[in-house]
Amino acid sequence: MNLSSYAKYIIRFLFLQIFISFITISYFNNFLISDLVCEQCIGGSYAMQIDSNLWEDRNRFFPFLNESLVNLQVFLVIFVFLFLITLYSTKFYTYVNELSFSFDRNYIDEFVSIYLVWSSSLFIYITLFRIGHLISRGYLILFTFLVPVILIFFRNSELISSILGRPVTREHYITFNLDSDSVFRNLRIMTFRKEIKKYENINFDNENNIIEEIDSINKVQNINLIVINLEDKSSLSTHLEEFLINLNKKVLLISKSEIKFKNYFLNRSEEVSGSNLVYFNNDIQYGSKFILKRLLDLLISIFAIFAFMPVILFIYIYIFWKDGSEVIIKQNRVGLHGKHFYMYKFRTMYKGSHANRDSLRNLNKNDEVIFKIENDPRIIKGVELLRRFSLDELPQFFNVLKGDMSIVGPRPLFDEDTKLFNKNYMRRLNVLPGITGLLQINERNTSEFSTWYKYDIEYIENWSLFLDLKIILKTPLALFTTKSKGL
Repeated sequence: MNLSSYAKYIIRFLFLQIFISFITISYFNNFLISDLVCEQCIGGSYAMQIDSNLWEDRNRFFPFLNESLVNLQVFLVIFVFLFLITLYSTKFYTYVNELSFSFDRNYIDEFVSIYLVWSSSLFIYITLFRIGHLISRGYLILFTFLVPVILIFFRNSELISSILGRPVTREHYITFNLDSDSVFRNLRIMTFRKEIKKYENINFDNENNIIEEIDSINKVQNINLIVINLEDKSSLSTHLEEFLINLNKKVLLISKSEIKFKNYFLNRSEEVSGSNLVYFNNDIQYGSKFILKRLLDLLISIFAIFAFMPVILFIYIYIFWKDGSEVIIKQNRVGLHGKHFYMYKFRTMYKGSHANRDSLRNLNKNDEVIFKIENDPRIIKGVELLRRFSLDELPQFFNVLKGDMSIVGPRPLFDEDTKLFNKNYMRRLNVLPGITGLLQINERNTSEFSTWYKYDIEYIENWSLFLDLKIILKTPLALFTTKSKGL
């Protein structure tokens, strides 16, 4: 295990220690310890009786413990710590192996395992320190279910990602030379995902054919995982190997021989059912990275919606006055991993303008993909200021809330534009599209596709949350210091 993996475990451990301790102490104070007067208890209350029992145990067994630490809250924090140490020593909680077999698509087995460890530890602890007979039995039973639910939720990033808009059950994969009844289809990495294309009898000596197949389906379908059964082959061609590495997706290779590579890159290999499996995940925004980015997006978009609501209402009324309804339009755009979604924006062009693109192509100044016209005749008179300061893009904060877009990322394009991408530029679909990005803070007026390409690839290859924050801070400056025509 590398240093970053250890760091993730430590951070998660500390988070669970703090969070579960808070839940446990709050639950004990509000539910488990009865508010009724106890005539037989020391001090007339259950809480004072528990503290008295703890003081007695301290004097008998651990007199070295500081007196200020002898209270129920401290003992509960210690209990949570010991429980987490026990839980982390078990492989079933600390390590989710996507290359293990999973014949069931639910989490019941994992929940039961965690429940048994938690409930047995809890009952032993409260019995050992003579707390059990002083607390509510009904609420105690409920409490045995509460913490395991929290733990299964935070076990890995899948459930959190699902809640934040990226459920693994909606991810897709394609296979090459993998039989329908293959035992490897029961691997966890495929069990939760949906197969959308199966290629059979593929000759791996024809590398260009494989690359073209992947590239073609990538332009029309949402693909997250590529599974290749090499059968007896032990290697891929250099060109195909580099293509898969730079594809920025999850890739699983299966072979009866040990797989050897010509490039150095991070991967994981295991022997399963007599075959060698190699898995690498070059998905840029996945797992904890996706979760942190989504939390940042949600925070900023919620703040922006409330802050700009008066402006949004004014623009809505103004456009309705200028050209009637509909004021906010929905445009079909292509997002993360080829997912289609409706992007919202204020309508600043006359009705039906998008249908006139073909008749105006001779005015398009861009040389390849991007459709952009200077002094576009389709624009409604009097809304130029909205476009200049990108106020027509304000409804896209609702796209961010839905999870279709991010605050920062390559601008989402139309499906007809995406089909013109070469296989290298298809990488732009492997990150969330954004409201702003590197292009917008550098050369937002450009009509050259090569400039779009340069900044999009630079963003993909250098993406980090720090880069997102840097772009967010620079965006207002770019809006007011550059004579711009919109993001």
